[in-house]
Amino acid sequence: MGMDKEVFVMSKMRKASFMKQVLVIAMMAMFVADAADTNHVYNPCHDAKVQRGDGFTFGIAFSDKQSLYQDNGPQLSPCDRRLDLANKGAQLALFRPKVDEMSLLTINRSTFDAGYMVAFAGQKYAARSLPIMFADNSHTITSFTLVLEFQEGTLQNLFWKSFRCDACPKGSVCLNKQDCAVPNTQCQKNGATACNIGIQLAFSGTDKNLDVLNSWYEVRNLRQYSLYGLFTNLRDSIIGPYEKFF
Repeated sequence: MGMDKEVFVMSKMRKASFMKQVLVIAMMAMFVADAADTNHVYNPCHDAKVQRGDGFTFGIAFSDKQSLYQDNGPQLSPCDRRLDLANKGAQLALFRPKVDEMSLLTINRSTFDAGYMVAFAGQKYAARSLPIMFADNSHTITSFTLVLEFQEGTLQNLFWKSFRCDACPKGSVCLNKQDCAVPNTQCQKNGATACNIGIQLAFSGTDKNLDVLNSWYEVRNLRQYSLYGLFTNLRDSIIGPYEKFF
């Protein structure tokens, strides 16, 4: 089990197009790529075929539910210009974790309004998750689990998994009998980091060498919140003193 070497970039999509911003962020990711990484695709809107230990770039788009979800027709990837997120005030986060390593992705909640998020990657084999709420006007959900499912090294699906409220951290509440959430008033009282969003990442399926990806089974066995607490404490001890620089 290892911490991911993710690239995390927040970008407000106003006048510049979504695709241009994705390209710029992807180029930045190239400078921190692992030497053992055989995947040279850094743009989340391009297709990649990966093996265990490779970096894999995917994005998460943040907006209101109506912007991310269509009632009729196919559910478009944020990479698809027909979704027109660039003109809807959406925001973007980009990550590059190692394939089949359990990772915790951390997102600064203070940069977002309340809303929903969608994970996505790929072009011809475009995959996207269903929209999931991360915050409303009164609460912020601080813990998520995202599973990336591959078939022969190609991404097929992204699933949000819930462990419900088995062990909510201290200071949180159980929202809708399903998610551990922090009242937004606590964010203001205890500082912005109290409401940062943690996304526990895991992999399933097979890589391009037909090796089985096992990290989802490990996460399921460990349960979400014990692992989340472990990663959060480790992250805070490393990044906490330098929080003002991020």
